[in-house]
Amino acid sequence: MQHNIPVETLGPLGEVMAHAVSKCVHCGFCLPACPTYTLLGEEMDSPRGRIILMKSVLEGTLELEDAILYIDRCLGCQGCVTACPSGVPYGELITPFRAYAQERRKRPVVERAARGLMLGTIPYPGRFRLAAGAGRLARPLKAVLPGSFRAMLDMVPDKAVPAFTLPQITPAQGVRRARVALLVGCVQQVVSPGINRATLRVLARNGVEVVVPGGQGCCGALAMHTGELELARAQGRRNLGAFPSDVDAILTNAAGCGSGLKEYELIFKGTQLEEQAREFAGRVQDVSVFLDALGLVEPPELPEPFKLAYHDACHLAHAQGVTVPPRRLLAKIGNLTLLPIPEGELCCGSAGSYNLEQPEIAALIGERKVKNILSTGAQAVASGNIGCMVQIHNHLDRLEQAIPVWHTLEVLERAYDGWEHA
Repeated sequence: MQHNIPVETLGPLGEVMAHAVSKCVHCGFCLPACPTYTLLGEEMDSPRGRIILMKSVLEGTLELEDAILYIDRCLGCQGCVTACPSGVPYGELITPFRAYAQERRKRPVVERAARGLMLGTIPYPGRFRLAAGAGRLARPLKAVLPGSFRAMLDMVPDKAVPAFTLPQITPAQGVRRARVALLVGCVQQVVSPGINRATLRVLARNGVEVVVPGGQGCCGALAMHTGELELARAQGRRNLGAFPSDVDAILTNAAGCGSGLKEYELIFKGTQLEEQAREFAGRVQDVSVFLDALGLVEPPELPEPFKLAYHDACHLAHAQGVTVPPRRLLAKIGNLTLLPIPEGELCCGSAGSYNLEQPEIAALIGERKVKNILSTGAQAVASGNIGCMVQIHNHLDRLEQAIPVWHTLEVLERAYDGWEHA
């Protein structure tokens, strides 16, 4: 696609956006891969349509206000990236464009308040834990609150979940086969701390020493994907300085966090930290990728047959291209049958903060995802991202379906423990 984007006036990310635009040939392969186009059927709610809108805004032929509704409705799931035969790096367009738009748009007061609460609490586990407690008390007021605030209350666990204290170093059991550093995430420390516990236990059992750097913080993905570029950079700088270099890999157990860390090269493009960010991002791996390559020392076996549906988190499958390793790990568990989910390539509607900022569309997408999961007849669901797990759990609850939702590493932990926690 030809463009007249004034790259020189847009800063370092202008060239990145222009390159992404130029790769699109309008073929339409992205349309069925886009959840919003599948749901709404509008060209402007498709990746192809949004690329044209963003191009027009950057060229100055369309006002931002005329495009922003459709840009906001993009999940950023990058399903279009997997489907695109031309290799359009859509994520390298939507992320900097949202930063461009955020500097120039005016948001309503309620929207600004909701975003301020979200960005001021979720990336900080201590604050988020306090906010979750306040949210439980506020639930009787849910009906009179604006949509984004109601969506936040849906994210809050019904009961306070005891915190799991993370040791700075978890030694390998038996012969040490590797040494890694772990990003422990923000939301899951409050909502599902068992994920980190399972990650440490499974890695240790397979000969991996795990270091949890004390100076780490939020990966920056939430800020990054909502257009708050400077906040994302501040959070990124903290992590660039916190993680040690004497480890075999930097591991994440949340797809969104892993994708966020891998985008450091993008957000620091044109800065003094670009090379350091590129090197850092190159060391980041999802825990399933690392463990699959290392190999399980002793694959577990379940006492009886069990059917499990595996949900591909978009920021693992599409943004990072990881689909085989988690399935291969789970397939090593004896007596476990993995079931494919119809329309499994489509997003669940969580998409970082999407279910908070676009709750109506997210709810429709989430319900569709859960009905597809239920159609498999699975006894439980596994995924590699806390946001997906919360979204799927909430929609299962709405349909009164008591099916457990576990992280991939929690499934392995349960299998190693003889399935006693199932």
